[in-house]
Amino acid sequence: MFQASKEELNQLGAEITVREIKQQPELWQEAFDYYQTESDRIQQFLKRLKDKHNRLRVIFTGAGSSAYVGDTVLPYLKEVGDESAFDFQTVPTTNIVSNPKSYFKKDIPTILVSFARSGNSPESVASVQLGKQLTNDFYQITITCAPEGKLAQKAAGDEDNLLLMMPERSNDQGFAMTGSFTCMTLTALLVFDEAAMEEKAAYVNQIIEMGQDVLGREAEVQTIVDRDFNRVIYLGSGPLAGIAREVQLKILELTAGKIATAFDSSLGFRHGPKSFIDERSLAFLFVSNDRYTRQYDIDMVKELAGDQIANTVCSISVEQETNYEGESFTFSQAYQTVPDGYLALPYTMFGQVVSLLTALKVENKPDTPSPTGTVNRVVKGVIIHDNL
Repeated sequence: MFQASKEELNQLGAEITVREIKQQPELWQEAFDYYQTESDRIQQFLKRLKDKHNRLRVIFTGAGSSAYVGDTVLPYLKEVGDESAFDFQTVPTTNIVSNPKSYFKKDIPTILVSFARSGNSPESVASVQLGKQLTNDFYQITITCAPEGKLAQKAAGDEDNLLLMMPERSNDQGFAMTGSFTCMTLTALLVFDEAAMEEKAAYVNQIIEMGQDVLGREAEVQTIVDRDFNRVIYLGSGPLAGIAREVQLKILELTAGKIATAFDSSLGFRHGPKSFIDERSLAFLFVSNDRYTRQYDIDMVKELAGDQIANTVCSISVEQETNYEGESFTFSQAYQTVPDGYLALPYTMFGQVVSLLTALKVENKPDTPSPTGTVNRVVKGVIIHDNL
């Protein structure tokens, strides 16, 4: 698909989705360059708030894939972020809107970090309004792809709202979020990771190479997608559990539900959800680069293979001293020092490619996978009630 002509892809209804998956490594460089340029402004904003308050609640929020950005970055930032100053949490806007008093407290200074492709989702706009209404000291970091969106427009001129714009091409025109998801994830990591700029630059260079590697190995992914399956399971630990949820959603979206999916953490899967696996299942496990966590991931993938039930059990991993000896989509050991938060981006690209090829296999059009209109790029039909 990544070598096909524009005309060929248009006939398949896949031109937009293929282009937007393919351009991600370039977008990651653009996102990093923007972060580097805006670094002083970002640090000044955070320093002002830290100087004013002993500790602030930081809520990562969004809806759908934008919510999964928070799920992905949270475990890593809990480890490497400044938790003496920030209490990192992740709460979808869909939870905030229905139960705002569970998350916004009058006397707890709060930064709402909004992830939004369009910035027009009703829950995203309402979450901001509720935060302002319920919290005395309310601040925002708006990470969005659309300068014309409501969230970006409302940030203009607000000194308590740090607006960070993603690369122009990350404002995905396809149905499913791809570059918007990975660029917002990368930006959140860069903003709150306490690592030096040189380390961050090295991580970004490495994941760009890994992303390009995924694109060059489409044929390997195709051999898996060609097998007989109607269920797909993604597992992972820490940040990689967050992308497990994201990439299983990609298959649901791009196949319009023709393929059943499941996701879980590596350890959590044993506690009931494992019964989802049958003989027509593909089970993928994202293996951590962390030496300790990796042991649990490899134990799980070995167990799934040993059960001899699933059609395919495949690990996605970086080559290390300890590896899964069964089927694996493996990256060079040159990348074994990439932290899981950043590793999540090329791993996500692998899942996006699986989703794209699976959609084409079931004869669905990736660019417009929901022809009935029951599911939309920007959600419709939400009634925001104001009688709080």
